[in-house]
Amino acid sequence: MLDIKFVRKNPDLVAMSLKKRGSDLDMGYFLRLDQERRRVIQKTEELKMERNKASAEVAKARKQGQDTSGLLTGLGELSSRIKELDAALREIDENVQDWIMSVPNIVHEDVPDGLNEDDNLEIKKWGNRPVFSFTPREHWEIGTRLKGLDFEKGASVTGSRFVFYFDWAARMERALINFMLDVQTMEHGYTETIPPMMVNRASMTATGQLPKFESDLFKVEGWEYFLIPTAEVPLTNIYQGEIMAEADLPRGFAAYTACFRSEAGSHGKDTRGIIRQHQFNKVELVWFAHPDRSYEQLELLLSHAEKILQLLGIHYRVVVLCTGDLGFGSAKTYDVEVWLPGQGRYREISSCSNFEDFQARRGNIRFKPSQGGKTRFVHTLNGSGLAVGRTMVAILENFQQNDGSFIVPEVLRPYMGGIERVGQKG
Repeated sequence: MLDIKFVRKNPDLVAMSLKKRGSDLDMGYFLRLDQERRRVIQKTEELKMERNKASAEVAKARKQGQDTSGLLTGLGELSSRIKELDAALREIDENVQDWIMSVPNIVHEDVPDGLNEDDNLEIKKWGNRPVFSFTPREHWEIGTRLKGLDFEKGASVTGSRFVFYFDWAARMERALINFMLDVQTMEHGYTETIPPMMVNRASMTATGQLPKFESDLFKVEGWEYFLIPTAEVPLTNIYQGEIMAEADLPRGFAAYTACFRSEAGSHGKDTRGIIRQHQFNKVELVWFAHPDRSYEQLELLLSHAEKILQLLGIHYRVVVLCTGDLGFGSAKTYDVEVWLPGQGRYREISSCSNFEDFQARRGNIRFKPSQGGKTRFVHTLNGSGLAVGRTMVAILENFQQNDGSFIVPEVLRPYMGGIERVGQKG
C-alpha cells in the first residue's frame, strides 16, 4: 500500500507509474475524492463552530430564563447536518481506502519500460545449453515413462492440474526440498521455518493478495482462512503489527511449504506436465531489510536463488521484469529462468522481488532506529529458492539420456541414497 500522503504530494509520479504498468486505475478519481473530502471536512468544521456557538446561546438563554425552543430547533438542524456530513466523509474515506488498496507499487527507476514478458531485459546467463544427439523429450513424457509421475491418477482422485509422484519422483521431490533448505540455511544464513499453510484475511491483505487477487486463491469454506499461494504470505506476516529493532535487520527466513493456486485466467496454459499445478512445493526466502540497504539485499537474494541452479549444473538466465510484467506489490523483480530443452524455451523458476515498504505499510511492520527518532517501515523482499517441481522438470529435461533415463545431479545423489541414474537398464 502506498502512503496516502505520498500520493497526495506526488500525483503525477503515481499517475506515471500506473501508466507504465498499463493500469486502468484513474488518478483523477482519487483527486476528485480527495478534493471532496477536504470540502466535506471544511464544511463540517464550520458547522461544528456554528453548533458550539448555538450551544452557548442556548445556555445563555436558559440562564436568563428565556424561551430556547427556537434555538434548540436550529441546534438540532445543525447536528443533523453534521451527522450527514460525517456519514458522507466515512463513505469518501472508504472509497479512498478501496482505491489506495488497488494501487500497485511505484515502479523503481531501474525497471525497463515494456508491455509484457517479451519486453523483459536479459542481464546475464550462466552455464551452457546441453547438446543432444537425439530430439529431447518433455518432462511429462520422461516422468510418465519412468512411472514417477501419474497425471491420470491425480485427475481421478482430485481433478485437472493435480499429479501423483511415485517412487523415484517422490524421493527426488523430497531430496530437492532438503537440498535447497540445507544450502539456504547452512550456507546463506536463513532461519528455517515451518509456517502455517492457511492464513487469515489480514495476512493475505498485508502481502497484497487481497483484495485484488481473491479469485486466484483457495478459500476454506466456512472460515476466513485461505490456503497459501506461497510461503511469502505467512513469512512476511511474522512481524505483522510489530516494531523490530534496527539491529535485527536484515533478517531472513526460509521455508518449505506446499502452495495452492487456482490459476484463474490460465485456462489452456501448461495443461500438460507439472509447470502449472493447483498444488506444488516451493522453498521460499523472505527478508526484512533496512530501507537504506534493501536493494543490496535484493542482489544477495538473487545470488541465493542462482546458487541452487549452479550447484545442480543447470543452465539459466536472469531477466529484469519490465513495467508491464511487474507484480502488483513489487518495485523491482528479477526472474531466474531455467532452460528446458524439451520445450525449447526458458521458464521462470524463481522471482526475486523488492517490495520496499509496500507490504510493511499494509502489515504495519516497522523498526526503531538505534539512534532514536521516529519508527520507520521496513522493506520486505522475497524469492523462490527454488520452485521444487519446476526444478525437477529442469533436471529431467536437461539430464535426459537417449534410452529414456536421466542422470541425477551429483550434489543431489547423497539425498537420493547414492542413485546416479534413474531408468537405466540392467
